[in-house]
Amino acid sequence: QVQLVESGGGSVQSGGSLKLSCTVSGYTYRRYCLGWFRQAPGKTREGVAIIASDETTTYADSVKGRFAVSQDNAKRILYLQMNSLKPEDTAMYYCAATSRGGPCRVTPSGGVSAYFDTWGQGTQVTVSS
Repeated sequence: QVQLVESGGGSVQSGGSLKLSCTVSGYTYRRYCLGWFRQAPGKTREGVAIIASDETTTYADSVKGRFAVSQDNAKRILYLQMNSLKPEDTAMYYCAATSRGGPCRVTPSGGVSAYFDTWGQGTQVTVSS
């Protein structure tokens, strides 16, 4: 059974950095499309960054140039390095996975076409001004 467990969230001042981790277990790691999503109070969930099995990465415009997604295949950990954080980055962050096919990418507006069927429990990121 696939399991995803996030860690690394916290509170930081505007301009600061955080690194989120997502430990992945229970499946053939390389065959999955992996991504980070976030949901702020009162807002819909949006895609933030996605990494495909060939290491191709895509980002929403709201985080491009500030966030970086990567994976350690040996340790089976997905990362999200977040720099130059802004108050509007405050949200619950989730990692997710899918092996169901579909475009493994996030659109500039944060949309995702692939159906992500496995989710972590989320980790809170709070950025104060």
